[in-house]
Amino acid sequence: MKRKINNRLIGTATLAILATLLLTVAVCYNSFKGQVMEDLKGYAGIISRQVVSEQQDYLVAEQEELNKEKVRVTLIAEDGTVIFDTDADAGEMENHSNRPEVESAFASGEGSIIRQSDTLDKNTYYYAVKLSNGQVLRIAREADSIYRIMESAVPYLLIFVVVIFSICCVFSYFLAEGIMLPIKLIAQDVDNIGKTESYEELKPYIEAIKNQHDDVVQNAMMRQEFTANVSHELKTPLAAISGYSELIANGMAASEEEIRRFAKEIHKNAGRLLTLINDVIRLSELDAENDEELLEPVNLKEIAETCVNMLQVNAEKHHVTLSFEGENTVIMATRQMAEEVLYNLCDNAIRYNKEGGKVHVMVKDRLDTAVLIVKDTGIGIPKEHHERIFERFYRVDKSRSKSTGGTGLGLAIVKHILLKLNATLHLESEEGNGTEVTVVFPAVRGAQFR
Repeated sequence: MKRKINNRLIGTATLAILATLLLTVAVCYNSFKGQVMEDLKGYAGIISRQVVSEQQDYLVAEQEELNKEKVRVTLIAEDGTVIFDTDADAGEMENHSNRPEVESAFASGEGSIIRQSDTLDKNTYYYAVKLSNGQVLRIAREADSIYRIMESAVPYLLIFVVVIFSICCVFSYFLAEGIMLPIKLIAQDVDNIGKTESYEELKPYIEAIKNQHDDVVQNAMMRQEFTANVSHELKTPLAAISGYSELIANGMAASEEEIRRFAKEIHKNAGRLLTLINDVIRLSELDAENDEELLEPVNLKEIAETCVNMLQVNAEKHHVTLSFEGENTVIMATRQMAEEVLYNLCDNAIRYNKEGGKVHVMVKDRLDTAVLIVKDTGIGIPKEHHERIFERFYRVDKSRSKSTGGTGLGLAIVKHILLKLNATLHLESEEGNGTEVTVVFPAVRGAQFR
């Protein structure tokens, strides 16, 4: 990047130098042309007064002096015939009435023109003025063309360009160093990026980089914590399965009753292990997948009713009454996502309920939103835990969670799905007084659903 900045600064300086040189030459040459034409007008003013009174006698007398000044004087009659010329025989010269400067002088009183000689690489400047007697006096002088002037100035111009270019290279180097210095400091100490002094224009970028860095660090810490939690959670059921199977294998189960009890424990822990693995895989899929293209209109009431019916057996097992009421409303989701949200919320409401408790599921259609409410009369959640229950493996009561078979990932899955569906969740709960979870989905109007 530093090299690119340096090269672009040098390139800009080079273009600026060349443009300045060309403009300077053009301005100077135009000034030179104006000065030559002004000199010719001055000569014409002096000579015209003498010519009117003395005619060509004055020109003959001053011819040598005019030649020294490298000025050519031509006197032209009203019909365009050349009366006198200081550089040629007037009798052999053609009629000048069609010359632009002479024609303009006859018409308006004066005329001028510059003619270029490609062979001599010179320009001839002409100025013609109409005299009071009707004749035209033309003054001419040769001067170097712009190419000749530039050719003579080339050595000086080259020296000038080299000096200026060298100065620009030095300045561009230090300027690029100055521009890159804050970026280097940021790269060397990313952890303290917010404390690095920099330009005002860089502050939004520094803030964005700082936020991204903080996110990366936080995500890395979360992944590390998640890996440690997964390892710990997998170790517990595996240890139980290994221990009970070892007891059976070594013949330490003395009776059929003990064998059945050990087998039951093995089955329970294997189920818990399978559930845990499935939840971890599902979280990984939610992190990696882009489900926007898979979303379709689905009837939230239909899915909620199906989920409630499916969980009736589980509710009866926990001595909990599970009920449902709802209105037809359509959301954009996948059936799997909607089912997972319903299942995890209802399963938690059943799992952490009191014996003889109730769980009521409602689906409401409200203007542009679809509202899902899962309300229970369970043990409730202390307020200090409200913000953290959606974290992976976070449990309010770890002993109860493990005894009921919870993995600590259900609400984390719900959180990920709701983020993908642009839905919001509101939690109301007090310890011992039950929990009410309200989820608000964007509703779809006039959509066909499956």
